[in-house]
Amino acid sequence: MCPLKPVTHVIFDMDGLLLDTECLYTRAAEIVASEYGKTFTWEMQVACMGLKARADAKYNIDTLDLPLTVDQYLDKVSRVYKTVFPSAQFMPGAEKLVRHLHKHNIPIAIASGGAQDSFELKTTNHKEFVSLFSHVVLASTDPEVENGKPAPDVFLICAKRFPDSPNPDQCLVFEDAPNGVEAGVKAGMQVVMVPDPRLAQEKTKGSSQVLKSLEDFKPELFGLPTYDD
Repeated sequence: MCPLKPVTHVIFDMDGLLLDTECLYTRAAEIVASEYGKTFTWEMQVACMGLKARADAKYNIDTLDLPLTVDQYLDKVSRVYKTVFPSAQFMPGAEKLVRHLHKHNIPIAIASGGAQDSFELKTTNHKEFVSLFSHVVLASTDPEVENGKPAPDVFLICAKRFPDSPNPDQCLVFEDAPNGVEAGVKAGMQVVMVPDPRLAQEKTKGSSQVLKSLEDFKPELFGLPTYDD
């Protein structure tokens, strides 16, 4: 791994990183697949992490050979999302880190592969938390994001939208998924990965640091203010 360098801005993925939603996405995909006697697997979930919604849908349709169009698939999973997403809870250490950075006036933002409607559902009970971020870029519904992760678009656009438009190397990305790590690296940013413990070690390559939890993050290693306690 390369030596860690100081940063001035921080960009967070959301699903599986700030909020514990990957299990909810998995549940929705499992329900749709089961309608057709098919099984949605963990390997499929890893492949889908960070993709734009339509790319995610097409991957599942093609992999499971489902008799659905992309729009039909999205309609089915969106019905499940409405019932499960509002229950999303914080991942360990997420709220503490975000509030710490905000308290110390470190510019922070969210860059997610998700869509606006699902984002609203997932943050139903976390509106005040979301207000701490400078801005949110959602790849699936943002017209400026042409390509989803693993392309770097969402991170580059997110960086550009900070008031002072920092250079990519001034930004630190937090990700849980291989697609997101690849996108951050392509954007020219350092990436801290907090993977699902089931993820194969070789899929963590490219990141500047790999942590078991956001609780293990030491801000001072990247030139950020240390925790007060």
